Amino acid sequence: MKILVIGGNGMVGGHAALRLAAAGHDVTLASRTRPDSGPLAQLAWKAVDYLAPDAQAVLRGFDAAVFAAGQDPRHVPKGADAASHYAQANGEGVPRFFAAAKAAGVGRAVLIGSFYPQAAPELVETDPYVASRLAADEGARKLADDNFHVAVLNAPFIIGEVPGLIVPSADAMARWALGALDLPRVAPPGGVNVITCNTLSDAIEGALVRGENGKAWLIGDANLSYARYLGMFFEAAGDRAALELRDEPHPLIPDSAMLRGRGKTIYYDVAPAERATLGYRQDDVWPTIRLIVENAARRLA
Repeated sequence: MKILVIGGNGMVGGHAALRLAAAGHDVTLASRTRPDSGPLAQLAWKAVDYLAPDAQAVLRGFDAAVFAAGQDPRHVPKGADAASHYAQANGEGVPRFFAAAKAAGVGRAVLIGSFYPQAAPELVETDPYVASRLAADEGARKLADDNFHVAVLNAPFIIGEVPGLIVPSADAMARWALGALDLPRVAPPGGVNVITCNTLSDAIEGALVRGENGKAWLIGDANLSYARYLGMFFEAAGDRAALELRDEPHPLIPDSAMLRGRGKTIYYDVAPAERATLGYRQDDVWPTIRLIVENAARRLA
């Protein structure tokens, strides 16, 4: 297939693009800025702002699209009203882009969404970000028909390593565990489901060829306390002592990322049949964290 990956210079989109290219697909990255080094820089690239009115022209000639962009609390412009920003960028902008894909003749599309509407549905009524993610999910799937196959993959906390790309959040955790960041050796209470880019890219491949049309898939791997998750970085660095639990803001896992609140969990299990349909791996968090720490150690050496 000829596939356009929107958000292709980021962790999720970049990893998916490299995986799909390795599988033999003709992959083009689409993003605001072009990757300037590493394997991603070797792929074809198109400049795109998915909120711009000329999106349909960018989409022409592709068999499939993988949408790995979208806006979260990190992307709200300074001084902007967050609720309005989310509604416009996610709730309105994503379905509009999928409508442009359909009009351009794209036959298959996968949206990388958020797990909150399915894993913590009570947040839809209280959090504008979660509400906007649900609107993006439902708006994209409403466009599905016999000629336009749409699947939504609602993913939890994602961690990954992409060749040639440094992921700032994961790199900071690795450098902290390696002693290169002067931060207290503590973890917040609570926990979350975590998957890796490997798992997500498996699911993207599966959704493109086997995913039920018009379905929103809640995907996941490991339910981890934040103490266990952060502790894995220290374990990979050779330090097996447990982190101290402190009920206070954490510099690397901000409260804004804990939408149920600090000390709460968002845990769930995925039915084996759903995993099998999409064909994604399990138990990949520890190998991925170990690789992230090993690569960070090499950069620090």
